[in-house]
Amino acid sequence: MSLMKKIACAASLVATLMATVATDSLANDHFKGKTISVYIGYDAGGSYDFYGRMLARHMAPHLPGEPRLVPQNMPGAAGFRALGFLYSAAPKDGTAIGITTQQIAIADKLGMQGVQYEAGKFNYIGRITSSVEIGLFWHTSKVKSLEDARQHSVPVSATAPGSSAYDYWKILNTIGGAKLKIIGGYQSATPMLLAMERGETEGAFTSWNTLKVRRNELLRDKLVNVVMQFTTTRHPDLKDVPALVEAGRTEEDRQILALYASGGDIGRAFIAPPGVNAEIVALLRRGFDAMLQDKQFQAEIEKTNAEFDPMSGEKLQEFVRQFDNLSPALLERARKARE
Repeated sequence: MSLMKKIACAASLVATLMATVATDSLANDHFKGKTISVYIGYDAGGSYDFYGRMLARHMAPHLPGEPRLVPQNMPGAAGFRALGFLYSAAPKDGTAIGITTQQIAIADKLGMQGVQYEAGKFNYIGRITSSVEIGLFWHTSKVKSLEDARQHSVPVSATAPGSSAYDYWKILNTIGGAKLKIIGGYQSATPMLLAMERGETEGAFTSWNTLKVRRNELLRDKLVNVVMQFTTTRHPDLKDVPALVEAGRTEEDRQILALYASGGDIGRAFIAPPGVNAEIVALLRRGFDAMLQDKQFQAEIEKTNAEFDPMSGEKLQEFVRQFDNLSPALLERARKARE
């Protein structure tokens, strides 16, 4: 080997060793003595707050240096205030992470009011659970399947236009070919379910967890039929119920429906700002994954009967970034579909 080649090899080896030492040092003490703020995009009391505070209680022992994790509620603009802060103003050293709206991807791609970020540029740390929302119909309704919803024009309860509970029904009509009469104005899942039970409507919108935990008698007594799950793929509990994407009759239809259903897959996910060093992102992801295996964390999940359907940060990042490839023409059609 020539002298120049030997020098080049030695330089390369030194560079590799220095990088390894730097990584080891980062892994050992990067967060020592620091505080990580966990920004929660909503007020206290809801599921985002529940999972944000749960992470703050359990993740610290799994991060190098065992930092303090402090939850901070940052409500406003349906979760977009916190997203805007994390995107443009939060520190990029790993000391700011957040949990906010599951509509992060669709709001960006459709240019919804209040959006000041690009979803694919966040660093995704991981998801504790998906958020499976469903469309169900009273047992006396003619609608017992997706095809029935395409044949029969029956009333379904919804919240206000622009909300998930309204838009999912709307998209099922405009893209999926259903003929449902959307009755808006209900405040939440509880009055929507009551409206269906009283006969004001024949269908309602709620989460799968709400139905199976809080209103299990509707399933037990076979009073309702779950006709649609507003997700990209079927949940293990609902293997016989089509996912929203399956309502698409063309590949373009399915791409639009996948975008609308993305919130179910994103669920209760944690993010870090764009521009955080890749090694720090890796530490956060590693700590998050270790937390999911922590016995105390798992005991709290079991005790509270909380939903638990995790996804790694790497897979979540890939899932969100797929929507960066949608064409402008397709996105325009997606926007018009909810008008």
